[in-house]
Amino acid sequence: MQSLFEWDFQGYANPHQLRETADRNIAEFAPGLEDPTFIYQLIDEVARRRHKLDLILSKAAPDWPVAQIAIVDRNVLRLGLYELLFADKKEVPSRVAINEAIELAKTFGGENSARFVNGVLGAVYRELGEPGKNEPPAKREHLNDIPYAEMPVEHLVGAVIYTRERGRVFLALLHDIFGYWTLSKGHLQPDENKQEGLSRVVRGELNLVVTVEKELGKNEYVANDADKGKIRKEVIYFLARADRKAALTVAGGGGLDNAGWFTPPEVINLRMYDDIVPLLTKAIKLIAKAESS
Repeated sequence: MQSLFEWDFQGYANPHQLRETADRNIAEFAPGLEDPTFIYQLIDEVARRRHKLDLILSKAAPDWPVAQIAIVDRNVLRLGLYELLFADKKEVPSRVAINEAIELAKTFGGENSARFVNGVLGAVYRELGEPGKNEPPAKREHLNDIPYAEMPVEHLVGAVIYTRERGRVFLALLHDIFGYWTLSKGHLQPDENKQEGLSRVVRGELNLVVTVEKELGKNEYVANDADKGKIRKEVIYFLARADRKAALTVAGGGGLDNAGWFTPPEVINLRMYDDIVPLLTKAIKLIAKAESS
């Protein structure tokens, strides 16, 4: 963090000097360190991905232009975001990355730095779907002061959206700021049935009118709400058909930055979250079965 701070303070003058700066800081603050490989890797990767990390930071903290964030906080967040999004989770679990960033902010930042860093990284963590959410409920019971079964529940709906054009099937997917293709989903409103809610969500996210067909399945995970604490999120997914391959318009906000139509073979090569792959697979099988009957 100190090396990145200096690089930032000097206006990103020469990324090649980062190693020299790091060596000086190691000699001063970590004498006797035999293997600086981890330090080199961190500063090199954060420097290389700075523009992408800053874009994600601007999405996660839209009220705070990156240039106006305190230099310490800015570089603590870059480190935290890099570890959260790109580092090997076996080496640096997501919660460890967030906790380490908060401790750095407490030690070197201002009075509100730790709270700010926690809020930004927490927002990104939730947007990622909280890695580890697919663990069986029994393994998550101790994430909160109350048992898993007694946590408040939020209900969401989502869809695998498809259409046919000239005898070919196309699937509509959304792209998020973390580099993943995913499915349209959103919260149900009070007294709204699932089909109505899904139609509203898809119109709002993609400006697309769909006909809801079959229920595909349910994903459930624990999320951390700033006001409510730990909550259970239950997402019921449906197969939904669009009448035509319309132009997709991504609504602002929500961490989404693009959308597109893909054939089933093209979907295989996309970077996707693990929990939506079974839903897409089931949807493609249902569509193929309907075509053959």
